[in-house]
Amino acid sequence: MTNNGVYVYAIIRTGKPLPTDASGVGSPPASLRVVRQGPVTAVVSDAPPQLRARRRDLLAHQDLLMRLADGGPVLPMRFGMVAPDEETVRKQLAVAETRHIAALEHVDGGVEVNIKALSAENGLAALVAEDRNIRRLREDVRRRPGYDATLRLGEAVAVALSRRAAEAGQRLVRELTPMARAAAAGPEVQGCALNVSFLVNRSDSDDFRKTAERFGDAHRERVELRIAGPLPCYSFVADDCPPVPAGA
Repeated sequence: MTNNGVYVYAIIRTGKPLPTDASGVGSPPASLRVVRQGPVTAVVSDAPPQLRARRRDLLAHQDLLMRLADGGPVLPMRFGMVAPDEETVRKQLAVAETRHIAALEHVDGGVEVNIKALSAENGLAALVAEDRNIRRLREDVRRRPGYDATLRLGEAVAVALSRRAAEAGQRLVRELTPMARAAAAGPEVQGCALNVSFLVNRSDSDDFRKTAERFGDAHRERVELRIAGPLPCYSFVADDCPPVPAGA
């Protein structure tokens, strides 16, 4: 082990083999190993010096998590989780063993699909046709052009487009929720009217995405959807699986 500490990728069930030829972050890619504590195991490597969120390392981290998930449930750590040493990792596994086991059972067979709803870029014409207040403000600008009138129109359009996107997003959530095992609201993202993740059975993830895509196509004048997944189940382990404390 280097003096940079131990990089922690995930927690898995003990006895689960690591993917063949898998490697970790860093250049050259770090060799993987495991830290076992009873029924749970952490997948780790030496932490590289001067660790930063380079695209290469972000992809290596994500790829390993997805490959681990192919063989069973995974509690993913966020990129950059570093512990001082293996003993710290082992102690954390022991302290939270019951919660880790429960979290592994919770996400077993599942993947995460994230959906963000944004204002439709081509939604202005439909908005003008449907919103009497926007039409009135636009006529005011045409009759009496000026900074204040233009500002009022711009603000009203932005609010209305965001509202329409949020309403469409909520309709989508209601449609998708019966297809998912769980849903979790994500943090606010600038420009997004809605940010939500779903825990979906791996076998259902393609149908889930197609349903969301069809909704987006049918409501493109109201909302633009950004769909990501299948992903590691980050949003569904945070409460049950406290991360290994950073120490490097």
